[in-house]
Formats: sequence, C-alpha cells, structure tokens
Amino acid sequence: MTAYRRLILLALALTAVVVVFGAYVRLADAGLGCPDWPGCYGQLSPHHAADEILETHAADPHGPVSLPKAWKEMIHRYLAASLGLLILAIAFLAWRRRGTPGVAPRLAAALVGVVIFQGLLGKWTVTLLLKPAIVTAHLLGGLTTLALLAWLALQAHASARTEVPRRFLALARTAFILLALQIALGGWTSTNYAALACADFPSCQGSLWPAADYANAFHVLRELGMTADGDALPLAALTAIHWSHRLGAVLAGAALLALGGALLRRAGTRRFGAVLLLALALQLALGIANVLLGLPLSLAVAHNVGAGVLVIVMVWINHGLRGARLPATVAQRRARHAGRENSYA
Repeated sequence: MTAYRRLILLALALTAVVVVFGAYVRLADAGLGCPDWPGCYGQLSPHHAADEILETHAADPHGPVSLPKAWKEMIHRYLAASLGLLILAIAFLAWRRRGTPGVAPRLAAALVGVVIFQGLLGKWTVTLLLKPAIVTAHLLGGLTTLALLAWLALQAHASARTEVPRRFLALARTAFILLALQIALGGWTSTNYAALACADFPSCQGSLWPAADYANAFHVLRELGMTADGDALPLAALTAIHWSHRLGAVLAGAALLALGGALLRRAGTRRFGAVLLLALALQLALGIANVLLGLPLSLAVAHNVGAGVLVIVMVWINHGLRGARLPATVAQRRARHAGRENSYA
C-alpha cells in the first residue's frame, strides 16, 4: 500500500508541474516551438533537430519556432510522457490490490483513459495550430487529471469525513461546478489571447457593459484569431470573452465565498473554510493584478497555479464532506438512546 500511496503523491506533484509548465509554454508563445508531434522535426530532441530549427528561425525570426521555444515545448512533452507512465503504474497497482481499503481501481482506470485523451489533445494542439477549442480542452484535461489524482490520494490516505447538514454538500458541489465553468472561461480567454482586451478594472474600456460580440466570441469550431467565416476576430469578440470571464468570476467567487463562510462558521469545518477563503482571495488578487499590470508572464503563470490550487482545495472539501450524514435531530437521538436502554433491559 505504501508504494501505491507514494506513486499517487509523486504523480500528483508531477501533474502540478506539467499543468504549470504547460501554462508557461502557452503564455510564452512556445506552443509551436516544435511544429510536429511527438518529436521535434522528426527527432528525439531540439538538440538533434537544431539545424532545422535554426533554419526555420532564420527564415522567420518573429515566428513561433526558435531553439529556446523548442526546448520549452519538448520539456513539457517529456514531463507529460513521464506522468503517463506513472499513471499506468498506479492503475496496475490499483487493480492488483483491488478490494484493499483505500484503493480505487475503477477511478485509476478512468484516469488512464483521461491521460490517453489528454495526449491526443496535446498532439492536436500542435497539428491543428493552436485551435482555441483544442487548447482549452487540453488545459481542462490537465486540471481534470490533477483533480482525479487528488481524489485518489485522499482515498488512499483514508482522510476523515466530517458530518454536516445536507445543504453544505449541495453548496460544495455547486461551487465546484461553477469553479470548473469559470476555469473553462479562463482557458478560453487565455487561448484566444483576450486577457488584454480590457486594460482597466473594474470597468472594461471605461464601461461596466462594454460593446461586445458574443456570437463570434463563443463560436467554438474556428481557427485561432479568426471568425467562423475566416475573417479576423474583432476586438469586440475578444472583449466579450474577457468580460464573460470577469462575470464568471463574480458568480463563481460568490459561490465559493458563501461556501467558505458557511464552513468557517462550524467548528468541525473551519479548516476547510479558512483554506478555501485564502486560496480564493489570492486568486482574485492575481486576476486583478494581471489586468492592471498588463499580464506579466510571472503573474499570468501564477494565475494558472491559483486555479490548480482552488481545484485541489475543492476536491479536498468535497471528499471531506462526501457521504457525511445529516446531524441527528433531537428525536433521532432519543430513539437511539431508547434503543440502547431496551438492549440493556
């Protein structure tokens, strides 16, 4: 069991690195540093493909290909491949030890499927030239992998459950769904390069309801920077994407704030509430700072880290509250007490 737990924790840590480094590759415009897949110009590494890379870079110095960008892209692929092997090992151990308390073989098998699909999304990200729908799905796949591994880790370590009213469970699940939708909006904003469409805060272009083109903004099957008709994506569409992400932050933030406040008011769940509210405050601060400071690379990557932290925190909370019983009413307590007295009679 110890090896199983250690592999899960190692995979969880590596997933966090892969997700963060993937965000860095995207934000550093290195996603096409190697324009083929799985190798780089058919070679194992940028070192072996240096002549082709330098030739391509010389022909277009401002293009997506350069030796530093190629190394960033390939390091991300090496890390992702290592993670895939780790997850296969976890699934193998889980099925060998099925029936052991804390082992979840079906979830581990599902995780293998997620990672295989994630690998395909990584391939299509390159071969389809950073199509926003594919890149956003790739980001969500990475965070899904992170969430599933976090759940496996909590299962393996037999973390304690906390009894709460049923409404807490509903609020925790609703807040998690809204967080997932908000992360999807954030991914759509990033992959469409719409983060700088609004450079002021809390308004956007001096208005609390800026002129926006929502039809073109959320047409999924289109090329990067283009409308479905093949025209250049207008600023109004980028504004719609950015503004939707802000509105989503209000809705998801309100749900997470309500959950954190409710958890903070109960003695048995205060640790959940405190951690959630701290993670939420940091993520909101990073989002605002990115707007006001013009999206510096370090803060943009940190905002992706914040999303991952919130995902892990919400997995922890939902796992801790999962299956929790509604606290007994006075009548239920009396019935149990009467039952015990009768058993002694």
